[in-house]
Amino acid sequence: MSKLLDSVVGELSRLPGVGRRTALRLAMHILKMEREDVASMTGAIDDFRNNICRCAKCGNLSDEEVCEICSDPSRDRSTVCVVEQVGDLLSIEKTHQYRGVYNVLGGVISPMQGIAPSDLRIDLLLDRIAAGDVREVIIAISASVEGETTMFYLMNRLRGYSGVKITTIARGIGFGDELEYVDEHTITQAMMNRREINQ
Repeated sequence: MSKLLDSVVGELSRLPGVGRRTALRLAMHILKMEREDVASMTGAIDDFRNNICRCAKCGNLSDEEVCEICSDPSRDRSTVCVVEQVGDLLSIEKTHQYRGVYNVLGGVISPMQGIAPSDLRIDLLLDRIAAGDVREVIIAISASVEGETTMFYLMNRLRGYSGVKITTIARGIGFGDELEYVDEHTITQAMMNRREINQ
């Protein structure tokens, strides 16, 4: 294999979910692209890596000091949705059902990986609550052991703020799932998060 090709394959395979076979396929595709398109792609990646920053208010990715969501006057600043990563924020935004603001933690508490509460953006959330505008905090964290640990830690930290309602996203059976194939933990969550059907 060419040293140049091997080098590109090696770099591409460092991306998550990209093995050497996929990296080789991507490298061959890049080779077929026009030089200007490749330059545009690599320029966009370089510009993104060098100029992207974290929003000072919520931790979202932004081109400016404050992201578009936090600077949007139509957003409900009394409701803050706490998520692990920017990808989770983007998933919620795609639904067009939530009009509040966010707090991106940047991960979850994980002693095995050496991630402590001090490594997360919890202080951003507490500062926002201390300012007095927040009425509800929605914890939208994955239902993993680390996610549950982080949720309980946050709930304990937020108990000291009277007048702030703490909620979590509902967990349970996915749309289209057959009950007999769903695990016990998910069924338990679904039963606990059941709601009344208006007749």
